[in-house]
Amino acid sequence: MSTVKNYLSLVKFSHTIFAMPFALIGFVLGMAALKNNNINLQTSEVVIRFFLVLLCMITARSAAMGFNRYLDRHFDQLNPRTAIREIPAGIIKAEKALGFVIVNALIFIVATYFINPICFYLAPLALFVILFYSYTKRFTYLCHLVLGVGLSLAPIGAYLAVTGTFDMLPLLFSFAVIFWVSGFDIIYALQDTEFDAAQSLYSMPSHWGAVKALNIARLFHVVSASFIVAAYFIGTFHWLYLIGMLVFIGMLIYQQSIVKPNDLSKVNLAFMTANGIASIVFSIFVISSIILTF
Repeated sequence: MSTVKNYLSLVKFSHTIFAMPFALIGFVLGMAALKNNNINLQTSEVVIRFFLVLLCMITARSAAMGFNRYLDRHFDQLNPRTAIREIPAGIIKAEKALGFVIVNALIFIVATYFINPICFYLAPLALFVILFYSYTKRFTYLCHLVLGVGLSLAPIGAYLAVTGTFDMLPLLFSFAVIFWVSGFDIIYALQDTEFDAAQSLYSMPSHWGAVKALNIARLFHVVSASFIVAAYFIGTFHWLYLIGMLVFIGMLIYQQSIVKPNDLSKVNLAFMTANGIASIVFSIFVISSIILTF
């Protein structure tokens, strides 16, 4: 059990609450789209497809986070904030972490094979995006946006798993995720501003400073909220959607209000608690709205 716990800690499994709820939104949207087209899946088919989507979400994210920890192990060892992580602390050996990444990547690809052809064909591209993020902090300040793109694959990927086609509505949720994640990743990166600058690592806080970086994060969150609002009007959802939307936007405002350029004591509260509440509560109301609307 301790080994399992160590690997769950390595990939920060608790952070699954950020993208997973949006994957569920994409899945339910896909089911609604099939229903509107008079396509009815057997209950067993729905359960299997749902299980495969969850498996893809878990393995893709585990591969991405494990690879990030493997690639950044030398920097993590030098940073007092991250020196306690599993690889630099010697809890998990680097080669075992890499093996864990490979196994999860292979399971992800196999799972997409059993979903449908388009998911299988796009699986290598999805893996490239989520693994490539780990390199970006070495050469671009846009690394936060690349992370956002990686997590944004959740809603559209789940929708594709159900329908096998693209559609505007799940894409709007994906765009919302891009700027939501990018914004809170900038806030999280404030903790390592000086370290990143000293190690020639790229991040918006280390390049532009805390004040400008926070302003960019706020802009990103405004854009994210705009996509959430646009989805409501394009999707003609039930009014319950509005409650979820208000909570989501409220959490964006809240996290921006508690983090100051000269006071980072509440970064973890903004990063984990506010965003966890935002994604979970939003998904509950959106899914309820879809069930009542479509």
